[in-house]
Amino acid sequence: MTSLETWSKVDTYITKRLHPQDDVLEQVLAANRKAGLPEIDVSPNQGKLLHIWARMQRAERILEIGTLGGYSTIWLARALPEGGRLVTLELNPGFAEVACSNLALAGLDHLVEVRVGAALDQFTLLEQEQAEPFDLIFIDADKPNNPAYLQWALRFSRPGTVIIGDNVVRGGEIIEQYSTDPRVQGVRQFYDLLGQHPDITATAIQTVGSKGYDGFAIGIVNG
Repeated sequence: MTSLETWSKVDTYITKRLHPQDDVLEQVLAANRKAGLPEIDVSPNQGKLLHIWARMQRAERILEIGTLGGYSTIWLARALPEGGRLVTLELNPGFAEVACSNLALAGLDHLVEVRVGAALDQFTLLEQEQAEPFDLIFIDADKPNNPAYLQWALRFSRPGTVIIGDNVVRGGEIIEQYSTDPRVQGVRQFYDLLGQHPDITATAIQTVGSKGYDGFAIGIVNG
């Protein structure tokens, strides 16, 4: 049995024992496949981990950078109290349309605002609106822009805000200093900024599973 086969079987084991059957999330994944979205959503156990992190943080305001079809959005939004708010940014209008439909299916569209357009442009608009700081920020979009996303995330934070980055191991490619892949270089610069910036304390964990070999970075904004 290959490593990926073993990882996938373990993911299935974890999911069956710790995650009750969720017809809504199954319908969301089916809708994403039907719409032809890339199958790069977080796995169920990773989605639940995001949900738990948001609950541990008692997050009332969440920012997500990279919506896709809204699968991780739903996991995060389910952690919000009534009256909470999640803003999610998606570049692709077609993906955003699918996400809006999925959020309505999940009964969460009243808590979530899907903003369409380049994230760096949306940040400027958010800043002009003088939005309150976010309690948790999830970065899961195009990796070359990860350093810029982190800089903006810090601007939208307060002491204690949790910032999470996905896909920060990339099958181990992050150790390739001279990689010509802009995604790898974007993640490497993301690490450099996390390690050097005085306003955040961070670490990263490697993950394996049905999504392969990757990882999360997680940091907390200093007081």
